[in-house]
Amino acid sequence: MDTLQAGQAQAPETFDSVNPATAEVIATFPVFGQAEVNAAVERAQEAAAWWADLGWKERQTRLLAWKSHLIRYIGRLAALVHTETGKPLDDAKLEIVLAIVHLDWAAKHARKVLSPRRVPSGLTALNQASYVEYLPLGVIGVIGPWNYPVFTPMGSLAYALAAGNAVVFKPSEFTPAVGGWLVSSFAEVVPEKPVLQLITGAGTTGEALALSPVNKIAFTGSSPTARKVMAACAQNLTPLVAECGGKDALLVGPDADLDAAADAAAWGAVSNAGQTCTGVERVYVVDEVYHTFLDKLSERMAAARAGDDREASYGPMTMPAQLDVVEDHIADALARGGQAVVGGMQSIRRPFVDPVLLADVPEQSIAVRDETFGPTVTVTRVADMSEAVERANASRFALGSAVFAGNAKKAMAAARALRSGMTSINSVIAYATVPALPFGGVGDSGFGRIHGADGLREFTRAKSITRLRMKPPLKLTTLARTDKDMTRLLSLTTLLHGKRYH
Repeated sequence: MDTLQAGQAQAPETFDSVNPATAEVIATFPVFGQAEVNAAVERAQEAAAWWADLGWKERQTRLLAWKSHLIRYIGRLAALVHTETGKPLDDAKLEIVLAIVHLDWAAKHARKVLSPRRVPSGLTALNQASYVEYLPLGVIGVIGPWNYPVFTPMGSLAYALAAGNAVVFKPSEFTPAVGGWLVSSFAEVVPEKPVLQLITGAGTTGEALALSPVNKIAFTGSSPTARKVMAACAQNLTPLVAECGGKDALLVGPDADLDAAADAAAWGAVSNAGQTCTGVERVYVVDEVYHTFLDKLSERMAAARAGDDREASYGPMTMPAQLDVVEDHIADALARGGQAVVGGMQSIRRPFVDPVLLADVPEQSIAVRDETFGPTVTVTRVADMSEAVERANASRFALGSAVFAGNAKKAMAAARALRSGMTSINSVIAYATVPALPFGGVGDSGFGRIHGADGLREFTRAKSITRLRMKPPLKLTTLARTDKDMTRLLSLTTLLHGKRYH
């Protein structure tokens, strides 16, 4: 979803999904308005009750059946992802494999993470048995992106479903066919109720979903759009988990494996045509290895090429308007004194952009400050890792990051010092491949978490329960309380908590 249009303007009844490399129309989809969205949510509410009542084992069985279906037809789905986004087939297959891994983890771990568990009551509530459990919210509205139309939504779909919720899913208007394939494939293994439904459209449809009586919205997209989604959610106090843009930095220390760092930086910058929220957009390199690293990175990026053929390193820009952003960022960097080490303005061959490596770009340039979301990267020389951390943290975005360093202790220290939701050491984006790790950012990169135990709990409400297990030793919550009871309570509190700490 790229825009939320204000007012009640009549949206077109249909829209086309288009192959970004050829401009060929793939399919035509309906635009869902508020009434159609509300009807879908109403159906989902009934389905949610049925799905929750199935219990952990039955839900797991059905989710693992869906996983098997995705594996069986991975070739068909990858071909559709390739057609609708332009990314190479192998990249599409990799994305689907990672989605399958997350679906498997969510299905198999939901019961352990969310089931009732007993917690200590403490001496002041010694007579109580205390429990906490996590109950499904009901209906989750998922607004998905176009850059990873299988993997990214699955971080919400799988975890919300595993937690016992029904889902109404609005894929990006640039990838509705992929979203439709996912929903129809789920219906093949869960035909009884509309537990996972599809709604299609652009910004107005996303706004309708945010205004509908869903119990939570899971949004992935740009920071400006997230603010508009939040405003719509605020009308009904609908909670929101938002995974927004990034301006991820990669730090290269003096003792780093420069070949590995250059490989990672090149792949992180240009894979998926740079259309990755956790892709590498900024690199900060310690002075003593700067020139060597720059040479190695230049060699790797110069060897990459955008195209729609099987030999191409990556595909076209999926969203045409993003080409203007990439062009503006390159032009601004060069106008401010930046140097084009690889590529430049000539790299833009609509709808393709060949790799662009920029050096000596001032920090106030929009190529450093704002998310480019294209196959470009800036490389900046710094005095030491402390300066690298300081510059990386100066961004208002704080999604992912990476550190390359030989000394494990220093690398971990730098990773902990980085203001980001996730950090990979001596690799890039590795955290996204680990289902047990939470995924999300801070600042303009959003809030809340998907993936892992945190991702499962994101789609539940915590429920606390106490059960009286014996007569209380002190009468405290009764009108029959005596002075002796209070004296004993204060004496016990002083004994337990009165010690002075220095």
